[in-house]
Amino acid sequence: MRPLGVRVDDWLKDSDEVGPSWLTVDLAIFTLRDNQLMVLLIERGLDPFNGMPAMPGGYVQKNETLRDGALRELAEEAGIDGCQLHLEQLGTYADPGRDPRGRVMTVAYLALGPDLPTPVGGTDAARAFWAPVARLEEGTLRLAFDHQAILTEAIEEVRRKLEYTAVATAFCGETFTLRDLRTVYEVIWGQPLDPSNFRRKVLNTTGFVQPTGDQWLPPTGRPAALYRRGHAGLLNPPLLRAATSGQRG
Repeated sequence: MRPLGVRVDDWLKDSDEVGPSWLTVDLAIFTLRDNQLMVLLIERGLDPFNGMPAMPGGYVQKNETLRDGALRELAEEAGIDGCQLHLEQLGTYADPGRDPRGRVMTVAYLALGPDLPTPVGGTDAARAFWAPVARLEEGTLRLAFDHQAILTEAIEEVRRKLEYTAVATAFCGETFTLRDLRTVYEVIWGQPLDPSNFRRKVLNTTGFVQPTGDQWLPPTGRPAALYRRGHAGLLNPPLLRAATSGQRG
């Protein structure tokens, strides 16, 4: 603790309690591919943890914002334009031992997008790839740093946000059917939803979706109405999971 009457600058200069620290950003990037929730990982090409999978990310440069750093790292390490994604801060992680190189604090970002392309590794990433979230939850994929814990929180945050916000539409294209939207919920929550009940709840939630007036014409079967995301950010009433609400959605 700084003694009374001692200037902060002088105390920091001579203190053995305060050392240098660095700031990074890491990205928890999710998409749906082949009816699976997938997370974007890179294979590290440098020490520490050379050869191990990790979240894409890196040091924040001195003249950039956190968001700009996240977008740059996403482009450099995976070849993906993050400006097209739903991007928001997940949290800050700063345990002293999380990085063997020293005191490194990271701000994790949550990024969501529809059927994102095959990533291309770059800079210190030997390669980038999509991994099924199921592998992380089964414990069959070990990640570098504390990224396993960060992604565990990120996955639950996505599931929670589907209940209370319109973020499920971030996994859909510009236009989508209600079946497309229901598939997002079923895949991410891991539980089937009654189609009629789901349709009623979505259409009765003000501002969740907006009809386009167009239809999707399948090769066989009946046409389906197309929708786009509405103006609502929060869902009122929320669309609760069976485990939360006690009944299927």
